[in-house]
Amino acid sequence: MRLTPEELRARKRRNVWIASALIAFIVLVFATTVLRLQQNQAAERELERAVATSQP
Repeated sequence: MRLTPEELRARKRRNVWIASALIAFIVLVFATTVLRLQQNQAAERELERAVATSQP
């Protein structure tokens, strides 16, 4: 089965959109992970400060 040039262009366009969506999803997951790690580190530092100031 041979695809017409128009069908090949449509397939290529579709593949580019799928790849773009996949890359966007990966970037979103990475950014969310980095932000959550930063928040956890900040909370941990705050907890350490609170414990250090409450000790006699």
